[in-house]
Amino acid sequence: MNVFASLVERLADLLQPLFATTATAAAIVLFTMLVRLAIHPLSRASARGQKARTRIAPELAALRKKHAKNPERLKKAVLELHAREKVSPFAGILPSLLQAPAFLLMYHLFSGDRMAGHTLFAAPLGDHWADALSHGGVLGPAGRVYLVLFALVAAVATFTYRRTKAQLAAQPLDLGQPTPGAGAIAKVMPLLSFATLISVAVVPLAAALYIVTSTAWTAAERAFLFRDQQGPEEAAAPVATRA
Repeated sequence: MNVFASLVERLADLLQPLFATTATAAAIVLFTMLVRLAIHPLSRASARGQKARTRIAPELAALRKKHAKNPERLKKAVLELHAREKVSPFAGILPSLLQAPAFLLMYHLFSGDRMAGHTLFAAPLGDHWADALSHGGVLGPAGRVYLVLFALVAAVATFTYRRTKAQLAAQPLDLGQPTPGAGAIAKVMPLLSFATLISVAVVPLAAALYIVTSTAWTAAERAFLFRDQQGPEEAAAPVATRA
C-alpha cells in the first residue's frame, strides 16, 4: 500500500507545475487511469468471453427447444456445444473477478488519512459530501465540486444504462439453460450503473475521484471493446438513417 501511496505522491510532485494545489487530485485521476490501462488485457479477455457466449446463443436456444423434455440430454448437448466451440459457460466472468483486488486496493489507498490536507479546488480530498453540505451547502465552494462530479457520474451512468439495457435485450441472461429470475435481474442490472451516485456521496472525495475516473474508463472501454455489436434499436433502423 505504501508503494502505491508513494507513486501517487511522486505523480503529484510531477504535476505540481501544471495543477498547483490540485496536483494530488490530478495524480489520483492519472494513477487510476494507469492502473486501468495495466489491467486492460483482462478486460479484453472478458469481452472475448462475452462475445463467444453471444455467438453461440442461437444454438443454445435451439438445443433448449429440441430437448425441452429431456434435461439430461439438454445438459449433455450444451456441454458438447461448449467443447466444440471452445467456449466456457462462464466465459468472461473470471477476468472480471481478477480485477476486483486492484479496485479494492485503489479504493483503500484513496480513502486513507494520507489524503488529509490536499484539495480539489475548494473541496478537501479527505472530506465527504456531508462535510461539503455543512460548510456552505449544495452551492457552496465545496458543494459545487460535488455537483460537477455528480453530473459526470449521472452522464456516464445514463450511457451505461442504455448500453446495458440494449445488450440484455439482444442477449438475455443465459448459461445454457433457463435462469431463474432472469427477467427481474435483466430489469435491475441496468439500474445498477446509478449506484455510483450513492458511492460518490458517501466516500471521501479522493475515493470519489477514483470511482468517477474508473467508472468513466469502464464505460469508454466497453464501448470500444463492443463497438462491433449493435443494439436492437440500431440494428432495426433503416440503412438511410444510419448513413
